[in-house]
Amino acid sequence: MAPGIPAAMERPHFIGIGGAGMSGIAKILARRGAKVAGSDAKESGTAEALRALGATVHIGHAAGHLADDASCVVVSSAIRADNPELLRAAERSVPVVHRSDALASLMQGLRAIAVAGTHGKTTTTSMLAVALSELGLDPSYAIGGDLAGPGTNATHGEGDIFVAEADESDRSFQKYDPEVAIVLNVELDHHANYASMDEIYDSFETFVGKIVPGGTLVVSADQSGAVELTRRVRDLSSLNIVTYGEAETADVRVHKITPRGLTSEVTVVLNGKFLTFTVSVPGSHYAHNAVAALAAGVALGIPAHNLASALGKYTGVKRRLQLKGEAAGVQVIDSYAHHPTEMTADLEAMRGAASDARLLVVFQPHLFSRTQELGTEMGQALALADASVVLDIYPAREDPIPGVTSTLIIDAAKAAGADVTAVHDKAAVPEVVAGMAKPGDLVLTMGAGDVTDLGPQILDHLSS
Repeated sequence: MAPGIPAAMERPHFIGIGGAGMSGIAKILARRGAKVAGSDAKESGTAEALRALGATVHIGHAAGHLADDASCVVVSSAIRADNPELLRAAERSVPVVHRSDALASLMQGLRAIAVAGTHGKTTTTSMLAVALSELGLDPSYAIGGDLAGPGTNATHGEGDIFVAEADESDRSFQKYDPEVAIVLNVELDHHANYASMDEIYDSFETFVGKIVPGGTLVVSADQSGAVELTRRVRDLSSLNIVTYGEAETADVRVHKITPRGLTSEVTVVLNGKFLTFTVSVPGSHYAHNAVAALAAGVALGIPAHNLASALGKYTGVKRRLQLKGEAAGVQVIDSYAHHPTEMTADLEAMRGAASDARLLVVFQPHLFSRTQELGTEMGQALALADASVVLDIYPAREDPIPGVTSTLIIDAAKAAGADVTAVHDKAAVPEVVAGMAKPGDLVLTMGAGDVTDLGPQILDHLSS
């Protein structure tokens, strides 16, 4: 067994190995020398990247894909109980390991930074991974999106730091024991798993309670849910709390954010001194993510000025306001935003970058449960665009809910004064958008589903 491979993970089989979280763990294990195998619903660049690392990746799900020598089966909360490979594992008494437990085992013996929050996790984790790598610390990391520079969502480093995106959606972030935890925000989301804000606060309190004695919580001083969480955990005697944000009381205070096209210049006050650095993506929310990353690095003992310089090397994450290209004078940008807060933040950022140009949005709602609870707020967010195209709901792991359709969003958007067009056939969207766009416009494809596929198609239609 190669050093750094947990005993149960010598020959893991991943069901849904192409997923953002699953593939990252599989990549790290492959780089550590494990015999990795798995299956996914369809072929992808991720599957090819895993094969290049020596993994066996099957397309489609079948009982026969589970190798006779598999040491465990790794699953996420999205895997259904009737999956044939999962059933085969039960027949053969192969241990089943949740993705979060697998990730937690990879962190053992390392200084872990876990990044949590309803939104902004991927960006903040990525900023830390890039900055620490730039400083020669060679961290391991597992992220829910591919870094624009390295082009990967995970790596096994030789350093003693492990940076991980911590998923609160299914409470799996409670499995980790970080030295530093970041909480960017606490909001009502993941309605299939949380019935109320009290349940969400309880979940985050459990996560914070897992920080190792003497460790640090880095938490927003501006977002109301994060402020309430801070109030609830303030009396934990073994916990250091560092707040960041624009609030006057913040330990790391955001003094000024200066937009510069598709970048921002950020000035913070830390230990009474001013520190200025560049963030390569537009919008105040990304600037705040960078400040959270800065505060977390300082909590690990890394000099602030070194971190600030290294954060300037971050060049973005795929699907986080990622420029897909330009054709006929129209720029097409892709956004993963699917929660109303994220949508509003990205739309405001793009509105600032657009200046006098028009902002056109192609929005694909994600999950029936989320649309049922937050459809009105999604529609209101779309009022920030000059015009929007709204697709049908991307179901992901969910079954339809009677009466819950994109119409909930469209009606709310129109009530807010938005110019909205419903397009039920995704294949028709590129032609529709190309007909709407004029030179100088910005087109933003937005959502957590397969709306991202439309960017190149829109560019092709614009070119022709």
